[in-house]
Amino acid sequence: MATDLHAAFDARVSRPLRARLPRGLAEPLVFVLKFLWAALFGILFLIALVVTQAIWQPDWWLTRYDALLLYALTVQGLMLWLRLESWEEAKVIFLFHLTGTVMEIFKVNAGSWSYPQPAVMQIFGVPLFSGFMYASVGSTIARLFRLFRVQLAPYPPFRATVLLAAAIYVNFFAHHFIWDARYLLFAATVLLFARTRMWFYTSSRAHWVPLPVAILTCSFALWVAENIGTWSETWVYTGQRPWQMVSLHKMGSWYLLLYVSFVTVTLVYRDLLKPRKLRRDGETGFLEPAE
Repeated sequence: MATDLHAAFDARVSRPLRARLPRGLAEPLVFVLKFLWAALFGILFLIALVVTQAIWQPDWWLTRYDALLLYALTVQGLMLWLRLESWEEAKVIFLFHLTGTVMEIFKVNAGSWSYPQPAVMQIFGVPLFSGFMYASVGSTIARLFRLFRVQLAPYPPFRATVLLAAAIYVNFFAHHFIWDARYLLFAATVLLFARTRMWFYTSSRAHWVPLPVAILTCSFALWVAENIGTWSETWVYTGQRPWQMVSLHKMGSWYLLLYVSFVTVTLVYRDLLKPRKLRRDGETGFLEPAE
């Protein structure tokens, strides 16, 4: 069984910080550190993109893209071996890897973006490491849910969320042939999830944020990460000039894709949708778990 990330993090980081710092400073700092720890795989992958871009030589026997694949496999294996990820989370990561690779194959061959460097381990022009970029998103979300003990409530009818996620995923392909329904999908996400709160714990206290707001914030973080990817020339959008920032239009794509991501996680972690009893903390007004 995987290590209880929340308990381990609370014992080694949260409690010492709360003991030394005022609550108003400790809580935000614990939140940031937890978020960075949850995004460990993604951060290590971004570092690899930047480092390999700086040092790789075209005459080396191993291509940069193949080295990134071997690196990602090694990091993923170590995280499982060290029990920083559970096998349940590995299922989520595999689903992200599969759906991400399928999208990559279609988008690259449709001319949306390209991988300008050579690779031996590739399929239909897509280097195999690319699936790990989506897997890093899945890893981060799964670890966030475990680290922050996330609960989603009130949650819309499960079938409706699956249908919306499927419609979003299909639209990423279909808009190349028919009308792009993204604006209708934007509206659908707000209508379906307007009442849904994402409850999370920085320490012993529960906080919440509307799910659409949480996803919008995460989509901005992914847009920043995507700029690092294109700056490192790992992939390039069609018509994008060197050092040109990725269009903010892509942030909307990440916003929609993150709904697919959250629903994918709930396919494996159905207990996220079970209501958790909470009681009011009279001193601070926060909610805490009922005993």
